Amino acid sequence: MEFKTLKQIFKHMFNFVLLCSASFSAMANVVLVDGQVRAMPPSVPNSAAYLSLENHGPEIQLIAVEADFVKDAQLHTIIEEDGMVKMREVESFTIPQHGTLTLSESGQHIMLLGLKQPLVSGESVKLTLKFDDGSELPVSLMVSKQAMTKAEGHDHHHH
Repeated sequence: MEFKTLKQIFKHMFNFVLLCSASFSAMANVVLVDGQVRAMPPSVPNSAAYLSLENHGPEIQLIAVEADFVKDAQLHTIIEEDGMVKMREVESFTIPQHGTLTLSESGQHIMLLGLKQPLVSGESVKLTLKFDDGSELPVSLMVSKQAMTKAEGHDHHHH
């Protein structure tokens, strides 16, 4: 009788581990390839984050960013309107199925508004990326004075 009880317990544990593995692999569809937060002089209250994400699953929307070192983090894009280059907040960024999203200085990016303390070049900061399917991806980005160059020439291989 004890053997049957143990067998049932192991069967339930196996099913639980299998279910957890499937859940974790679904969450791992979007991965950070590269990224940084721009170091700014202490007198500048805002900064920006640039990064590259690879999506190994179905199309997904990046809908929000949270960071405790700023008052607000917003998704922004740069548009040209009446001959003027302007920055606009957007609702989301699409990451195509088995594709890449690159946020850069010259296009889509994450605005970090109201820095609570100056960012120090060489240190890292934590952000949480939020997606339309309810998943979240915590990332740690290095603070740097240099523009992100690696993402511009990044080759992506489709699976």
